[in-house]
Amino acid sequence: MEITITLPADHSATTIQELLEREWLVPKKVRHFLRTRRNVWVNAQPAPFHSEIRGGDTITLHFEESDYSHQEIIFGDPKKIHTLYEDDQLVIVNKPAGLKTHPNNAKETGTLLNDLAAYLAPKDEKPYVVHRLDQETSGAILFAKNPFILPILSQLVEQKKIYRRYQAIVWGKLTKDITITKKIGRDRHNRRKQVIDERNGKTATTRVTVAKNLPTQTQIYCVLATGRTHQIRVHLESLGHPIVGDPLYQSRPAQRMMLHAIELHLTHPFTQETIIARATPGLW
Repeated sequence: MEITITLPADHSATTIQELLEREWLVPKKVRHFLRTRRNVWVNAQPAPFHSEIRGGDTITLHFEESDYSHQEIIFGDPKKIHTLYEDDQLVIVNKPAGLKTHPNNAKETGTLLNDLAAYLAPKDEKPYVVHRLDQETSGAILFAKNPFILPILSQLVEQKKIYRRYQAIVWGKLTKDITITKKIGRDRHNRRKQVIDERNGKTATTRVTVAKNLPTQTQIYCVLATGRTHQIRVHLESLGHPIVGDPLYQSRPAQRMMLHAIELHLTHPFTQETIIARATPGLW
């Protein structure tokens, strides 16, 4: 595997060592191999780790197949993939409702990851899960296309530097915008569910904006400041406004759960480009 990145013109001067360790989060073991094999090149020339680099320089990293592990994925149907954004490092796709993000074991098929693996295979690329959407949720979801960028994207998620906006339709009438800050923990009586647990739960923040009131429902937007399991679903149910069609947190039947990841924004970690992906048309 070979990765070539041209640093943005305004990138501060640094050393190769600092770039790999602090900015690109390359594991210590992999950095060691890059150094001993002289597999880091700057502007088409091999360069030692103490070399200073600056904006505009082109960095090329050569990796051996054994440097990173990869789980083989059974190919699905590439025609089912709807890309919202794609470059050499990452891809954002529009996940359909009712489809699992990834298999739970190597032999499982019928998930988004299986279809994406088949889509990327002709380009000799592989997908890596950065974050997840519930099976019942549709919309924009981000994947890495190599193991090198995966920890960088994962850190952006952990640091809340990837903006995710959701559409939802809930039962009842919400009359004003609200920020929900109730803590969330696992339901001790049902392993599939989460509950509000102010004593032992994890901090969770969901910002809700009212879009439109319907006769018995409300169209809303939600923005996550944290990423707890089932966070939007649990927070809205705790207000007495569960998401329409939610199979776990309400009982009234519907064609699907009305939750959709409509937007995903991030700053590309290598180019510093602002990426805005919209999964339209969405729920309305």
